[in-house]
Amino acid sequence: MAKSEKPSVFRTERASLDVTVLVFSGSSIMCVASAIDPLRAANRIAGETLFDFRLVSVGGEPAVTTCGLPVAVSGKFDPARPTDVIVVVAGFGTQGYATAGFLQGLRRAARSARAVGGVEAGTWLVARAGLLAGRAATTHWEDMEDFSAAFPDTDVRPDRYVIDGPVFTCGGASPTFDLMLHLIRSRLGMAVALDVASVFIYDQSRAATDAQPLVSLGRLDGYDPRLAQAIRLMEAHVDQPLSVAAIARRTGVTARTLEGIFRKSIGETPGAYYLRLRLTTARKLVVDTRIPMADIAARTGFSSAASFSRAFARSFGKPPARLRRG
Repeated sequence: MAKSEKPSVFRTERASLDVTVLVFSGSSIMCVASAIDPLRAANRIAGETLFDFRLVSVGGEPAVTTCGLPVAVSGKFDPARPTDVIVVVAGFGTQGYATAGFLQGLRRAARSARAVGGVEAGTWLVARAGLLAGRAATTHWEDMEDFSAAFPDTDVRPDRYVIDGPVFTCGGASPTFDLMLHLIRSRLGMAVALDVASVFIYDQSRAATDAQPLVSLGRLDGYDPRLAQAIRLMEAHVDQPLSVAAIARRTGVTARTLEGIFRKSIGETPGAYYLRLRLTTARKLVVDTRIPMADIAARTGFSSAASFSRAFARSFGKPPARLRRG
């Protein structure tokens, strides 16, 4: 343990842990729930308050999530209030929240806390506060490339969640649930963690270091495993698309067999699905970022901005530039 670092919260310990969850408008309601509901369930199962969590916002007003539901908070974020853990939950619009005053307050609070972390886009705020310099971290897969460019002194990994000393980061709602189960298991043991997972009928089938997929297949009953293999190849080559024949060869089938697998499971050809995957990825970049259209075209495997614009308009009803303006 580094000299300046306090004892890890991820260790056997029965004492109550004070957790401050800082929620920003633009967050996903699922990320908020994944951060607090496992702790609430652990308290109920243990019959005592072993996780004393409170929700706050920067100004003390409710945080409005992406689905429109407001999250009630108990007050505003106070950097001087002692707490063991700070969890920053954010989504869209983080740049507007990264004021000098807030970042200074987050740094101050982190100095006295035992752990601090970011959930989804909360990772950006933790990084802008300088808390990820020289550390390993992750963020949502959509932001991975831009995050790496913005913070070159951070070891950015595609993992579901990363714990590096007193700092933790998560890629999204499901990885946040995984992280909280890990916290519960580390502190209270496997039996309590299993009981918590059972409350939510949750099968933790992923490890922290598993890569975040572009396409979440889930536990689909009856799908051909070669379908999953083909889709993973497609998402790994969004910027430089493989031919359907090449995907079939790597999957160990003929192109005709692969087409049959896709038609039966998804209802469209491999080529049509691949194009839709690339365009869906492009749409997220168009709507959620300011990346130039030519760069988006290159990132999603189009030979030119013009061909990208035509394909995009056919799929979504309007060119990417017009969608971004709207």
